[in-house]
Amino acid sequence: MLEWSEIALRLGVATLAGSAVGLNRDLHGKPIGLRTLSLVALATSMVVALTDPGGEVSHFSDASSRVVQGVLTGIGFLGAGVILHGESKARVRGLTSAALTWLTACIGIMCGAGQWRIVAVAVAITFVILMIGGGVEKRLHRALGGRDFAHEGDKSQPSDAGPHQPGK
Repeated sequence: MLEWSEIALRLGVATLAGSAVGLNRDLHGKPIGLRTLSLVALATSMVVALTDPGGEVSHFSDASSRVVQGVLTGIGFLGAGVILHGESKARVRGLTSAALTWLTACIGIMCGAGQWRIVAVAVAITFVILMIGGGVEKRLHRALGGRDFAHEGDKSQPSDAGPHQPGK
């Protein structure tokens, strides 16, 4: 059985990691934010910790595997809720937020399993992508002759807008 301190560590780190990713989404006015992604990470961590009451970090039981499969399938519904079609119906928004919902669930799973190295590397890579990915993407679009969203009356990438804009 997991000790109280191990339970608090697994659930707490999952919640903090989900909160950090969610805060980034909130600060960028995305359709999913701190509370939602915190709860996704917490819930997935809790369910995985439940299936691993012995705290055996190196062993993933069949029950744990089935829980993870169910969580990753089910979380798609939450992610689908943030994907919106733009005014032209040809533009889709919210795919990054949907992907981050799924990623946050995976981070929660890893926290629930006590896989701290995987959590640390995944969170670090996530923030590198979130901090520099948009700029790199825009430069590559310009360099490789892709669509230039800044000159089409829309100053952002198609996935950059959402209904949860601050002040709306």
